[in-house]
Amino acid sequence: MYEDRPGKFLSLRWIIVGGVILITVGFALGFTAGADGAEGGGPLSGVALPPPDVDFSPVWKAWHVIDEKFAPEATASSSIATSTEDENQKRVWGMIQGLAESLGDPYTYFLPPVENEQFSEDMSGRFEGVGMEIAVRDQILTVVSPLKGTPAEAAGIESGDKLLKIDGVDTNGMDIETAVKRIRGPRGSEVVLTIVREGWSEPREIKVIRDVINVPLITTSLRPDGVFVIQLASFTANSPQLFREALRKFVESGSTSLILDLRGNPGGYLEAAVDMGSWFLPSGGLIVEEDYAGDTGSTMHRSRGYNVFNENLKMVILVNRGSASASEILAEALRYYGIAKMVGVNTFGKGSVQELVDITSDTALKITVARWLGPDGKQIPSSGLTPDVLVELTDEDREAGRDPQMEKAAEILLGR
Repeated sequence: MYEDRPGKFLSLRWIIVGGVILITVGFALGFTAGADGAEGGGPLSGVALPPPDVDFSPVWKAWHVIDEKFAPEATASSSIATSTEDENQKRVWGMIQGLAESLGDPYTYFLPPVENEQFSEDMSGRFEGVGMEIAVRDQILTVVSPLKGTPAEAAGIESGDKLLKIDGVDTNGMDIETAVKRIRGPRGSEVVLTIVREGWSEPREIKVIRDVINVPLITTSLRPDGVFVIQLASFTANSPQLFREALRKFVESGSTSLILDLRGNPGGYLEAAVDMGSWFLPSGGLIVEEDYAGDTGSTMHRSRGYNVFNENLKMVILVNRGSASASEILAEALRYYGIAKMVGVNTFGKGSVQELVDITSDTALKITVARWLGPDGKQIPSSGLTPDVLVELTDEDREAGRDPQMEKAAEILLGR
């Protein structure tokens, strides 16, 4: 879910395109920042100076008041000795987290050591949990998508589900990191999720047994009617190579009708989306623009011009509420240039870019640094992209093994 991009930022710069976590500032405190925007600069080192126009005296006064007056609750564990250094470090992490939360952005948050290590495990594509993406939508923990073939999908979790409780603990006001810690656990253990779904009259409890999660990538199939389907689960570092192999199978099949299934795909590497779009667009065609704050300007990402398909190609892209970020970028670009029609329901609506900045050697800050603009210069709306053809997929359809979205896509391609 990152882009390691040289050039404008010559230091290692990780861009997070998927806005969600896989289930899968040291301000004035002398910590090292992970990256800077200076041309030719590497990661900042040494002491980060406090901004001259900010009065930090209330912070330090509160710190000393806590030292002098706070009476901790007496518990069985209070007899375990905890060093002042450890307690002070916890306060520092809390201050940074509070600073991040003050921005009111659900995609900006601090990763203390344990959470930062978990995040790194997520990016490896293999971890233990239930296998779903979550985000904060309208201040409610929301399922972006259950990953294919995972316990979450098997248990019936769906995109758009609202998480009200985790093992009986109310999630009201709970941040993503806290939710991730509660949902995760060792293989074979159980977590109970209290969920409300559109169309349900009341919340329901869903029990999920945790397992080892291996993030799936690409599957291909040739339908009996001659339509070729490529299902892409996420935009990982090796997705471009796998996508190229999938396109080779498509060409070898002799079909000219292609369905790209991005349903439940929460995003990933920006470079992967750009590379995939380049197979269909001429060189230089704008795929997406990163619009940065202040005077930083913007960055254009254009097609590399692999475009190997002619006017005989007929293409439909399937999307749903679980299609986010890089999925939205690719789908909108191909629609804008008339390469493909979009079928399904509105996408997730994530139009922002996150950068992962090392704060210390074992902590990081994930921060929103830019907004996505499509080829038309407009930001992806928070309500998501609206497909050309709206088709719902209901619980009754799933139970009956029907996929009206897929069938509608095939119908369009076959001209029926």
